[in-house]
Amino acid sequence: MTFEANPTVEIKVLDARLHEWGLPAYQSDMAAAIDLHACLDAALTIEPGTPAQLVPAGISVHMGNPYMAATIAPRSGLGHKKGLVLGNSIGVIDADYQGPIMVSVWNRNAPGTEPIVIQPGERIAQMMFVPVLRPVFKTVETFSEDTARGAGGFGSTGVHHAKSGS
Repeated sequence: MTFEANPTVEIKVLDARLHEWGLPAYQSDMAAAIDLHACLDAALTIEPGTPAQLVPAGISVHMGNPYMAATIAPRSGLGHKKGLVLGNSIGVIDADYQGPIMVSVWNRNAPGTEPIVIQPGERIAQMMFVPVLRPVFKTVETFSEDTARGAGGFGSTGVHHAKSGS
């Protein structure tokens, strides 16, 4: 496996309005992800407590590399300020998927509060490309070595800062 810092990803524009709204691009020199636009024909109102809805992003991608994937994450401002989150927490786009990118959105606010309205062209999520490890699995009866933690899970390491060993 070789790692490329700037691999080529082909993007197909499925909604011509992206040419006026802005094609997917990094918004700063150190941005980790590209913003995705809501390619809607009309405003979408999402009431609190209703099921998640799929919003087209107007693009499809071809990564062509099994050691790469894309993730879809919420934009922090929309989640924190408005309560708009992804219906599946985070979306994973496999390297061999070439269909339309869809964003599952959900209004996490309490019932009885204001709905969230998404406007056509609004930037609603972000897509980040990540490296993928594809390990070879080996079935065993016991692990080749024991760790200090072992099978301890769900809070087994505590919730307070660890004491330094000085």
